[in-house]
Amino acid sequence: MIELVHVRTEADAAEVRLLVREFQGWLTERYPDMAETLQTYYRVQDVDGQMRDLLTRFVPPAADCLLARLDGVPAGIVMTKPNSEGVCEMNRMYVRDTARGHGVARALVAELLRTAKVLGYRQMMLAAGVRQHEALALYRSLGFVEAAGLPDTGAGDLEVRMIRDL
Repeated sequence: MIELVHVRTEADAAEVRLLVREFQGWLTERYPDMAETLQTYYRVQDVDGQMRDLLTRFVPPAADCLLARLDGVPAGIVMTKPNSEGVCEMNRMYVRDTARGHGVARALVAELLRTAKVLGYRQMMLAAGVRQHEALALYRSLGFVEAAGLPDTGAGDLEVRMIRDL
């Protein structure tokens, strides 16, 4: 059973922080030739600061953080934050290997889209690494389209930028 939680407690935030670190490790494995670039990206994005301030940065009315549990075990995360007027950005979408194939990612994104609309956004954008084929296929199946004119998140041509209306 998939349970989706809007993260509001320190206990939930601790699980999110653990999953973010796992996600960073997964990215390093997927992109071994880009370890230094990834470390620079984490510094520029202030991932450490975001995780420290998770319960104040990723909460309504402008942002949110979702934690998925599969059969009671932390399985995945996704966050949204403001990007520009009427546009939010999906961040840190990650599902543990052990939870893949159970619909966790689709459930997280569907709930994040619903949440973003409730928060008043008109569009959601995202950036995903060019080697994240599974994620890109999911995003396309959920109506996201590539949009080269979106703001660069710092990874340049190593990422695919996408957007969809809410």
